[in-house]
Amino acid sequence: MTVWDRPEPPLRPVPLDRERIVAAAIALADEGGLEAVSLRKVAARLNAGPMRLYGYISTKEELFDLMVDEVQTEILPEEQPGDWREALRTLALRTRQTALRHEWLADLLGGRPALGPNGLAVTEAKLAALDGLADIDTVMRAVETVSAYFTGAIRREIANVRAERVTGLSKRDWQHASGPHVTKMLATGRFPALAKAVHDGTDVDAETSFTTGLEWVLDAVATRLTPPPA
Repeated sequence: MTVWDRPEPPLRPVPLDRERIVAAAIALADEGGLEAVSLRKVAARLNAGPMRLYGYISTKEELFDLMVDEVQTEILPEEQPGDWREALRTLALRTRQTALRHEWLADLLGGRPALGPNGLAVTEAKLAALDGLADIDTVMRAVETVSAYFTGAIRREIANVRAERVTGLSKRDWQHASGPHVTKMLATGRFPALAKAVHDGTDVDAETSFTTGLEWVLDAVATRLTPPPA
């Protein structure tokens, strides 16, 4: 039985419910990452004994599932765009924006499918965007491909955000500090393609990189969309 199927216990002297527990856990994760979340710490934030939480949540993994499902509400748009590209683009961009607000989400993206009601609604929106535009296997591979792209791109961006916070060096500061070593290595002539990228390539911000790559992936998906025979 999943956490979604297991009923909550009746109210007791200190009112608790999964909604309050999940909200407290999200607040802790927003402040200090997933490592800041434990049933003990969540209970302390709610002024309740840790054992009280086990009536609502059996494991920390269940708590993480509930947290992910809750923030999935920030990903779903109020209305589903009619155009498939716009629908998938919107979901990708809103996933990125949600992960930037809740950095810990990047650590939980890309695993097994989210089975909560909001997670299932996000999956439904992805599949519905392509419904009728190709056979179901092509639709599923297309959704997997787009999701794999933005999951990887978001994780990379969040990793850079965290590195900047930990080191105290901005991207430009890090490039300046690393410059002498990179210049020395490129001067060996062993990395001509990399040298060309460093000297001639255009450095863009994270949002531009994300949206450009997303459009290229959507272009690739478009070439595979052939409506199934009637």
